[in-house]
Parts: sequence; C-alpha cells; structure tokens
Amino acid sequence: MQLDGIRVLDLTRILSGPFAAMFLADMGAEVIKVEDPAMGDPVRQQGAAVNGYSLYFATFNRNKRSLTLDLRHPESKALLKQLVQRCDVVLNNFRPGVMDDMGLSWAALQHIKPDIISCHVTGFGLDGPYAQRPSFDFIAQAMSGFMSVNGFADGPPMRAAPPISDLIAGSYAAMGVLAALVRRGRTGQGEEVTTSLTDSMTSMLAFLATNYFANGQLPQRTGNDHALASPYGLFEASDGQIAVAPSNDSFYVKLLAALDLQHLKDRPEFANNALRFEHRSAINGEINACTRLMPVAHWIEVINRAGVPCGRVLNVAEVFDDPQTQHQQMRVTIDHPQHGALDVLGFPIKFTQAPCTMHRPPPDLGGDTDAILQELGLAPAQIQNLRRAKAI
Repeated sequence: MQLDGIRVLDLTRILSGPFAAMFLADMGAEVIKVEDPAMGDPVRQQGAAVNGYSLYFATFNRNKRSLTLDLRHPESKALLKQLVQRCDVVLNNFRPGVMDDMGLSWAALQHIKPDIISCHVTGFGLDGPYAQRPSFDFIAQAMSGFMSVNGFADGPPMRAAPPISDLIAGSYAAMGVLAALVRRGRTGQGEEVTTSLTDSMTSMLAFLATNYFANGQLPQRTGNDHALASPYGLFEASDGQIAVAPSNDSFYVKLLAALDLQHLKDRPEFANNALRFEHRSAINGEINACTRLMPVAHWIEVINRAGVPCGRVLNVAEVFDDPQTQHQQMRVTIDHPQHGALDVLGFPIKFTQAPCTMHRPPPDLGGDTDAILQELGLAPAQIQNLRRAKAI
C-alpha cells in the first residue's frame, strides 16, 4: 500500500485526529494509538455497540494498534520519547500547550528525531486570542459562519447533523501529513503541520465567502434552494420528493425539455438566471405543478437521461441498500477475533494499483501494549514492572 513503512504515533481521541489517523492507516501506515489505561478513547463508550464493541469507535480506529500509557507518569513519558524515535509522524489533537507540557514541543520533537512530522488538530489554531478555548464541532460550526448560512430563511441558523468540522479538519490533517511526507522525501526535513476545526469550516464557505468579499453583503439562508442558481432544490413528485440540480442555463434548458415545459423559455421573468432567482417561487411553482403528476422513479429516469443531475432523498437505511453504495463498498464488515462481525463505513478513496484494505481489526484497549513495548526492546519483566507501577 501507499504508506507501507510509515509509522504514526497517534495521540488523538474523539474524532478529528482519529479520522486523520484512519486515512493514514487505511493507506498502509502502521498507526500506534496511545490511549489512557483507565478508559481509553472516550468514543469506545459512545454510539451503538455490537457484541459489546462500539461501531463508532470501530469505524474510525480500524487498522490501528492500541498502546496504553499513563502520560502523567514519568516512565510513560520516557517510553513515548522512545516511540518518537521510531516514528515518522506524531499526531495530536490536544489543546495548544499540552504537547509542550509533555516535553514534546516542536523543538523537542526535532531534537529527538530531526525529520519528524508533527501534526496538530485544534479548535482554533495553535495561537491567537481563542487558542486556549475548548472547542467541539458545534462550536466550530457556529463560529465559522457555517451555521449562519445553513437552514431556511424564516428559521434559526442550523448545524449539519454529522460532526462535519471534525471530519473536514481530520481530512486536512491527513492531507497535510501526506504533503509533509512528500517534502521530507525530497529534502530530508521534518515539518510541523497544523489545522483547526474552525479554520476548516471557514474554508468551506466557498462562494458564500467570495460573494461577501466582492459586495460586502451577508449571504442569506436559502434552505434547499441554491444561493446562486434557480431553479435548484427539492421538487415534489406524486409519491415523494426529488433533488434536481440544474446549475446553469444549459442545464435549465435541458430540464425544461425533460419536463415538456419549453414554453417557460418565453416567459420574460424567467429569461436568465438572475431573473429566475428573483422569481424563484414562480419558477418552482411551475416545475412542481409538472413533477407532481408522476412518481419519483419516473422523474429520476427522465431527468437524468436528459443530462440534468437528479436524485431521490434517501434515508440512512436506503443509502446502504442502494446499489451504487453497495457497488462502491461503502459498508464493509470487519471480522474481529473477540467481537465477531462489525459493520463499518468503507473507503471513500479508491486506488486501482494499491487499494486500501482492512488489514487489522480495530484494537481492544491496550491490546498491543506488550507487543509494542517488546519491539522497543523491553523484556517481559520490565513490562510487568511498568504495569505494576501503573505506567501502562
């Protein structure tokens, strides 16, 4: 696989950091997940469990090994520094300053291993007036501007249901690590990579931000309608709703042909996108009057055949029953030696020559502690002494 031979020391918990480490592990990196001996990653106790195992934890921690260390214990800190010497990447999502307090500042890491790559995922960044504030996804969605533009015009700001800031920040962290590994391959130099939940969400504002830069006007919430194109959104069929996305005039003309509504091209108030945007209720009404006459399945076939993006609104069960989702293997089963069959989300990135694989089940808490410490050169008696001292 792509990252064979790369070793990652994963000090993260909850979601943003584990999501980044998951990508690296799926691509073949050896990921050593360091967890607190008492309870481990809190996600182990969250979400629905199968055979006593959290599928939330299993999805984002597959392909990893688990090492338990009490990071307040001096002997554990010494072991951690030994591990740094053997690793290529150190990944953390602690609040700024915690790594410094552990003796693992960027300068200290460089002293231990000059070509190390250190990656931080934080709430607001490593510095700045909010750097020391605690943060979770909901706060990042609120403070990035994302919630202000999400929802219906006559309703309150809305969050996205998934913890989207964790997922985006984790993706950026993995991307940053991969870029740093490429650079290290050219220069031999290490790198410090940082990303934050709030910056990640702000970066996703796209045209909502650039329009504000251009005209100084705040974007308005538009619900399922598009903020730039009309018609665009959910429309009513005789037995449900369809999502239709004609993003420009070319698609609009194709949509009218598919619906047999070509006469609307002659309506002056619909002559261009700006006018259709101004008369959105009227154009949506004309389309709904047509689409209500036939079922969802009919319109999915007819509108897609015309070359206009169109799909049904699927619930979660329907997503995983959908033939395209199944073909793309976005639900896969891991055989865990202690907990049996565990269903997790599949790989969103596909490789033809060296595909991602489930090469290691999600780890039990501390399940690899002895093996990892033996790889550091510790004898069984030394490991037992560390356990008695509650360092591991």
